[in-house]
Amino acid sequence: MKKKLMIGFGLLVLILIWLLASIYPDWLWFDKLTFSSIFWTMLLSKLGFGLAVWLVFIIIIFLNLYVARRLTWGNAPQTAFEDEGGAFSQVGLSGKSLNLLFIGVILLISFVIASKGSYQWDMALRYLYQHPFGSTDPIFNRDIGFYVFSLPFYISVQNWLLVFFILAVLLTMGWYLKRGGLQVIGGSPPAEGRPVSLPKITVSLKAKKHLIFLGGIIVLVLAWGYHLKIYNLLYSTQGPAFGASYTDVHIRVLAYRILIIFSMGLAVLFFVNAFQPRKKVIWIGVGIWIGAVVVFATILPTLVQKFVVKPNELAKESPYIAYNIDYTRKAYNLGKVQEVDFPVSDKLGVEDIKKHNVTIQNIRIWDERPLLQTYRQIQSIRLYYDFNNVDVDRYLINNQLRQVMLAARELVVNQLPPQANTWVNRHLIYTHGYGLALSPVNEVTSEGLPRLLIKDLPPSFDADLEVERPEIYYGEKTDGYVLVKTKTKEFDYPKGDENVYTIYQGRGGVPIKSFARRLLFAFEFLDSQILFTTYLSPESRIMYNRRIDRRVGSIAPFLDYDGDPYLVVSGGKLYWIQDAYTSSNMYPYSRRSYRYLKNKRLNYIRNSVKVTIDAYNGDVCFYMVDEQDPLVKTYSSIFPDLFKPFDEMPAGLKKHIRYPKDLFEIQVGTYTKYHMEDVQVFYNQEDLWQVPDEIYSDTRQEIKPYYIIIKLPEEEREEFLLMLPFTPSKKDNMIGWLAARSDLPNYGNLLAYKLPKEKLVYGPMQIEARVDQQTEISRELSLWGQRGSRVIRGNLLAIPVGESFIYVEPVYLEAKQEESELTSTAPPQPRGFRESRRRGAQVPSAVDRSRAASLPELKRVIVAFSNRLTMDEDLDKALYNLLGGEIPPEEVVPPRIPEIPEALDIYNLGGLALEHYNKARDYLRQGNWAEYGRELEDLEKVLKEMSRIAGERE
Repeated sequence: MKKKLMIGFGLLVLILIWLLASIYPDWLWFDKLTFSSIFWTMLLSKLGFGLAVWLVFIIIIFLNLYVARRLTWGNAPQTAFEDEGGAFSQVGLSGKSLNLLFIGVILLISFVIASKGSYQWDMALRYLYQHPFGSTDPIFNRDIGFYVFSLPFYISVQNWLLVFFILAVLLTMGWYLKRGGLQVIGGSPPAEGRPVSLPKITVSLKAKKHLIFLGGIIVLVLAWGYHLKIYNLLYSTQGPAFGASYTDVHIRVLAYRILIIFSMGLAVLFFVNAFQPRKKVIWIGVGIWIGAVVVFATILPTLVQKFVVKPNELAKESPYIAYNIDYTRKAYNLGKVQEVDFPVSDKLGVEDIKKHNVTIQNIRIWDERPLLQTYRQIQSIRLYYDFNNVDVDRYLINNQLRQVMLAARELVVNQLPPQANTWVNRHLIYTHGYGLALSPVNEVTSEGLPRLLIKDLPPSFDADLEVERPEIYYGEKTDGYVLVKTKTKEFDYPKGDENVYTIYQGRGGVPIKSFARRLLFAFEFLDSQILFTTYLSPESRIMYNRRIDRRVGSIAPFLDYDGDPYLVVSGGKLYWIQDAYTSSNMYPYSRRSYRYLKNKRLNYIRNSVKVTIDAYNGDVCFYMVDEQDPLVKTYSSIFPDLFKPFDEMPAGLKKHIRYPKDLFEIQVGTYTKYHMEDVQVFYNQEDLWQVPDEIYSDTRQEIKPYYIIIKLPEEEREEFLLMLPFTPSKKDNMIGWLAARSDLPNYGNLLAYKLPKEKLVYGPMQIEARVDQQTEISRELSLWGQRGSRVIRGNLLAIPVGESFIYVEPVYLEAKQEESELTSTAPPQPRGFRESRRRGAQVPSAVDRSRAASLPELKRVIVAFSNRLTMDEDLDKALYNLLGGEIPPEEVVPPRIPEIPEALDIYNLGGLALEHYNKARDYLRQGNWAEYGRELEDLEKVLKEMSRIAGERE
């Protein structure tokens, strides 16, 4: 006995150590971010709710086992399974061993149930801290909060109780089987000349009473389930629209109430027969109950739907269709859409273009996919740098609002050459990315490449885009942990043939100063190097959970997050902004979206929270954008230290909030149907819309929402919008467009512009067809495709200009490289890569090199307006060519002419040329490309002057 106690105590100690090692690193991480209260709330809620579920289950099971034990004590009529000669004794299990096995099975089941229950901690907290919505459902007149917060909790509790009592019946039967209260007698398999013999089951009177009583409790739980089903009818899919239909309201509600009565009557019957069992009465009662379920829950609603509703469906269902329209629009925040008629003028001239010059100069002719390839080719600079994706934003540059595209240059340690992929390099030296690439959406160099406003290492930038802290320790590709402030310096950025190193000066990371913490994190990351490395100092820190989605998801897992966190330059620092949503799938009468958000089908969603993440320090702040949202109010009550008012967001970051694409796509998918508010029109689907398609490269695809800068009708200034056009269902002409405003104070406002139905307005696919049919354009694109280049037709954008639309589609060229060419001629490789190759490291495959060598160049821009269409070298030329105007002359900046003293002869000029050459070489080493170019220009002028003097002497 003592030995067993010691073993049990040892196991308990091991479990506690494992729990401590699992929990403590998380607490340190939360505490460093000043979110320790959130950590304890979530942890204690999980433990508390899991413990509550476990206790309820254990009480139910052991109470029934206690009753069964008392009822069978010394009263087993025949040989029990645990007795000598019983079934269990024949397999070597004694009564004591069987008891331990029985308890072990119960405990195992209980721990599985408790762990499942602990996952529902947030649902329990939402129920306890719920805030009312302030509006009610149209059928039962209950606050919407009842359906969002209370009903899911009640359904969960009812399901748990049903499972608990069914398991209680099964385990109790097992106990009676063990103790002889339930007997399985006889039975044999078929043999020659003898048919199969079924076993006979006999139950003692006391066991029968007990099981009948449990059956009564189960029926009572089912009765509660029918009560909850009444409210669950508001999510019915049986009618022509989502939500309770005519049959649901008039028949199923009554049917469920009748079944509640039948279920309670059956439960009473069970309880009465628990004292004096009458088998025949019980079976009659069960039969009547099953018949009632079949008749009232299935047959009656089906008959009413077929013979009463279907012949008069519109008349019968009209009120419920109206409810569905109203509540769906509220749930997706479409009830506040401002609908405006957009007349679509066929008149657009050069003066209109000049009037809307800000819009024209911010039309995006760089698509995200080709631009990302270009950034990777010309700005990755080293093998281990990469750009995850390209974001779109707006900045004030030279006092002009400019739409730009930007991408963070992140460091991916998995891309280090194999010989350099050591533990020290991965976790101590190559710790962070550096800087970004940023370019205007509409500017292109003579080589067909983007004009970069922020580029290179260290970053060179425009005065309005200063970057003082370009290091990126927290990003979209920062997967592993790193150790900073160690005895070895971190790699900062490459500079010519050398590397620049640094020591982290920020406040990010968890201190790892003690041996105990080193041991703890070695266990956490299953990495013994943390324990044994000699590079750590008392100031060292460990950074983990560095990837943006994991970082915010760890802090607030109850929120949903947009799939695209975006980079912002503000105050000389780099930040990430992550949009967060509050959502539910229990909003009554609201259709569940056919578009998924993180594999969840929702019918209520709000962009209530903006999250900012400091790319250098890792600080995370949650700001409430919609403080009236009942869900965010509820979460704010649960976690009072988590959310901050939106007013506290720094002004520099407020300028860069934008309406999120994931939410907009969900709203667009809903609005295509729910812009119809007339019940009859909705029922007949007379005005169903769809998102149009476009041709990208040579593939047809659905147009995605895109950001633009335009001046809306009736507005005084340009603003940053997210928009998408619509076409009628199964047709290609444009019928309307939806816009979401991003600038304060109008952030989040939705505008729907409806085009006249009596007038043809070309849609995107009609424009694409006209491009294919335009002889000159089609011939030129075909010729390019035959010259060893791949023609990429970019995103087709519909741009509102005044009361008109223009379409803009960029055309890119990308060189094709065959496998043989890639094998014979490898692209230039970084110096470190060549060195690792000489040491025997692996080189990229031909496929990898083909991706790396992909450099799309912008060659043409197609512009269409009304029934006119043209293609030219750039947007301005195409526009003015289309509209029949002359391109305004550009402001010519005279070239900077170096001061060359007239007294200098050709020999002194040679010394001046050498001076410019040496300066250019110094700037080249520093990576200062702007000054390098200027010195080369000065050198060219001096050389020309030398040539002129030499010519005169001849």
